[in-house]
Amino acid sequence: MEPAVRLIPLGGLGEIGLNMMLLESGDDVIAIDCGLMFPDPDEMPGIDRVIPDFSYALAKRNGFRAVVLTHGHEDHIGALPYLLARAGVPVYGTPLTLALVAERLREHGLLENADLRSMRAREAFSAGPFRLEPIRVTHSIADGIGLAVHTPAGTIVHTGDFKLDPSPLDGKTPDYRRFAELGEQGVLALLSDSTNVDRPGHTRSEIEVGEALRPRFARARGRVVVATFASHIHRIQQVLSLAAEFGRHVALLGMSMQKNVAIAAQLDYLRVPDDILLPLEELVALPPERQAILSTGSQGEHHSALALMAAGEHRSVQIAAGDLVIISARVIPGHERTIGRVVNALLRLGAEVLYDDNAFVHVSGHASQEDLKLMLNLTRPRYFVPVHGEYRHLLGHARLAASVGLPEERIFLVEDGMGIELSATAARTVGRYPAGRVLVDGKGIGDVGAVVLRDRQILAEDGLVCVSLALDREGKVVAGPEIASRGFVYVKESEALLDELRAAVLDALARREPALPSDRETIGALVRARVRQFINQRFERKPIVLPIILEV
Repeated sequence: MEPAVRLIPLGGLGEIGLNMMLLESGDDVIAIDCGLMFPDPDEMPGIDRVIPDFSYALAKRNGFRAVVLTHGHEDHIGALPYLLARAGVPVYGTPLTLALVAERLREHGLLENADLRSMRAREAFSAGPFRLEPIRVTHSIADGIGLAVHTPAGTIVHTGDFKLDPSPLDGKTPDYRRFAELGEQGVLALLSDSTNVDRPGHTRSEIEVGEALRPRFARARGRVVVATFASHIHRIQQVLSLAAEFGRHVALLGMSMQKNVAIAAQLDYLRVPDDILLPLEELVALPPERQAILSTGSQGEHHSALALMAAGEHRSVQIAAGDLVIISARVIPGHERTIGRVVNALLRLGAEVLYDDNAFVHVSGHASQEDLKLMLNLTRPRYFVPVHGEYRHLLGHARLAASVGLPEERIFLVEDGMGIELSATAARTVGRYPAGRVLVDGKGIGDVGAVVLRDRQILAEDGLVCVSLALDREGKVVAGPEIASRGFVYVKESEALLDELRAAVLDALARREPALPSDRETIGALVRARVRQFINQRFERKPIVLPIILEV
């Protein structure tokens, strides 16, 4: 029997985010990344975050050798606290990635017992039967890596999130040579980032953003506000450097922005010009032309600093005519409306607003079509698995691989939970592994499911009607029904309607079959049915009806 290795995606294949891929050889398992997904509030009202289903990995905990992280974005590290709370697995990452992980674990009270192990590009290490080699790539966060995983069946290359930036801000270019060497030696399978497969050409360099922002800073006569991701250390570096060049001081808004700048500066990933940072209270005392603000809220999040400024509700910063606001980030799908509302509000206050639709203020951290082709040609894999993206991205990447000569039978288009077994001479899809979205709501993990979400959506769309009444032991009404409504009608202005509804409930109870039992469940079902019928006939609405039956 040839040695075999199995690829088991638990997240990230079929959606943006939630990235987690298991590699399994015999009873030994490693995970590449352990990310979360931020929920669409329209589809998942009240949910704080979404994490992968760890059940298969936890079932293999005796052979669970490591979690290896490609970089420090939340969609690759954010689910780690939930995994480590249930399994003490060693976690490998580059220094910046581990520093960001440590901050998350500290928030969850898990840092003290965590086994965090630093790794660096080209320094191989072993985890069970796997020998792992980090390979430097560029991305929209510093210290990103791809991985060459040497398994008993052959070498598997996982790109992580990447772009091939020939002139990165820190001068650390992607390790083209190592990818090419692996291609010469033989790559069993390539797992490659599919996020930007729809974009033709090459992804532009990060350094071009700084060049585009320089004349904007030079012409600005008022305050400059730049909203970007707190993890985008190179973008933050360019803003700090431009502020220093044009005589501006900078305040940091947002807890994540402050923490990430402190971490990156401490590890020398960020060079903060001397005396440039000021507390916000001191910055706003300066003339506007000497102020710059680095803020979170680039997705228009409701309580973010940028959204508060746009609404005129920030305690220290009031946007005024002449201010320049730059939203230097991509739009995460689902956030278009919230960003639109913030942009409109800022424009009403007289600010000039630059964002991806009307100015060049951002470049992606993901490889476009020509970069993806180059990765395929460098590694020349026997098998190819597109990863990281919705189904349309995975399909587009599969077609792109076919266009550069990879036979279609060697391309595996799979989604979460669909395993692939690879050996030196064969590959096939295997089984169906437990994989899905586990919802986190406050401290509850997995206790909110489809039924609860549907109830929340109904509450948001049609509201709630609560009918309470008291019965004696014979089932006769002795008090009520009292009717309360939330999100259906305004009670104080709808007394006549509620009187009709009370009458309908009493009539239904009076007409019920004598042979029917008089227990609370039966009476509650009768009341619910009559109220739903009344409301549907009158309004064609379907609120949640909650009967409360008391026995006295």
